[in-house]
Amino acid sequence: MDERVLRHTIKQFFNVREGRASYEGIHKRVIAGTRIDGLHVCQLIAAMIIASIGLNVDSTEAIVGAMLICPLMGSVLAIAYAIATVDSKLLKSAVNGILIQFGVCLVTSTIYFVISPLAGETSKLLGNSNPTIWDVLIALVGGFAGALGMSRQQEPETLIAGVAVATSLMPPLCATGYGLAARDLVLAASALYEFLVNVVFISFGAEMAFLMLRVPVLADLNGDGVVTPDEEARANTLSHEMRMRVLAGTLIFALPCLFFSVRMVRSQMETTGTVFEVQDAYDTEETTRQLMVVCDSLVSYRIGEEDSYDAQTEQLNQRVVATVETTEELDEEKRSEIEQLIRLNVDELDEVEFGVVEGGQA
Repeated sequence: MDERVLRHTIKQFFNVREGRASYEGIHKRVIAGTRIDGLHVCQLIAAMIIASIGLNVDSTEAIVGAMLICPLMGSVLAIAYAIATVDSKLLKSAVNGILIQFGVCLVTSTIYFVISPLAGETSKLLGNSNPTIWDVLIALVGGFAGALGMSRQQEPETLIAGVAVATSLMPPLCATGYGLAARDLVLAASALYEFLVNVVFISFGAEMAFLMLRVPVLADLNGDGVVTPDEEARANTLSHEMRMRVLAGTLIFALPCLFFSVRMVRSQMETTGTVFEVQDAYDTEETTRQLMVVCDSLVSYRIGEEDSYDAQTEQLNQRVVATVETTEELDEEKRSEIEQLIRLNVDELDEVEFGVVEGGQA
């Protein structure tokens, strides 16, 4: 295949501008997403109460339902659009909107956890107060997908709702409210940071999508309705500078996430080691070495718990059974010696089973 043809095919395959709505249509959708009225606030409060209950009782269904009706995503995407188009007025409006919504959400969740009779941290609360690099990746890709969904000719509600669920904007806010209600400032700060990580990287991912869509930069800097060549040049320069600043700030903002991720990986590695020690609680490796000394024909040794049904008591019991496989049949004296050696390492041993493996392979 010709190189130019291949390049064109790949370019068309990843062409995000195909099926795009008009730039005016995208702009109107973004503006509509920043609107805050009585209905918007009521939806926000209802969503926060549902999400808080979900975190309080460890209900995944309630949390997902709350995220589906939460209108926070509109303001976050508007921030990305304003940066991509260098629209300072829209950026100010979107940031003010997200701050107002943040305040409403935080007050709602804090009041709920103050009056809730259910106390204590749940797995869902803890899970939304520990930001990692994987949360960054989800927010980044989710923001990119959300901006693409908003740019389509068809209505984007379904895709935006899916992005809202994937990126989890609300649960960290609820966890922040719980931390304040419980006077656990460390948990509150960690959950708040996770919320901000989601906002920042959803915006960053969405900004990349808007740039790929080539949304026009707001060149009319003085708002007089006339775009001069000088204004256009200044707008392009301002756009480049703003993107570089956003990139640098975003990377710096992600550094604590990297620290939390390293700590989590180390913790899991230590946990894995602990699990291995638990699984080898019967000293399998040491016993195997001892058996190899007293039994030249040993092929394999393993031990574990097996279920057995007691017909008299009609109960299912667990028995610790060791299995010894050799290349030749062992006499009773050798079997007794091996069983005694195993019992030295395994006090709870119930039975030793012996087997012969032909050819010396298990």
